Parts: sequence; structure tokens; C-alpha cells
Amino acid sequence: MIQEYVEKKYGFKVHTAYIAEVRRPLGLPLYDAPNATEELKQPRKCPPKEQIEAITDTLKYFGVI
Repeated sequence: MIQEYVEKKYGFKVHTAYIAEVRRPLGLPLYDAPNATEELKQPRKCPPKEQIEAITDTLKYFGVI
């Protein structure tokens, strides 16, 4: 739902990893991926500032934060 809302309102797609990276510092629950490994192959990428703002606004819209 978050991805659909961001695409409709802001006109760009966001990756689920970016949504998780915004949720992590807010202390919101994250779900364990069934294909997760102990060590990351690549470091986590930080989403661009405009996407952080869009995801944060969307989380507020849905009443998550």
C-alpha cells in the first residue's frame, strides 16, 4: 500500500528496502525476510532525501507514525 500511495501521489516508485531504511530509525517493527543472510553482500543504501520525505509522509497518512 505504501508503494502504491507514493507512486500515485509523488509519481515515482520506491523500493521496499528504502521503506525499511526509513522505518528502522523510527523504531517501527521490521519483518524477518525468509531469505535473509547473516552477512550483507552489499552495504545498505540510503534513500534519496525526496524519497525519505515521501515515505515519511505516507507513513503519517496511514497512521503508522
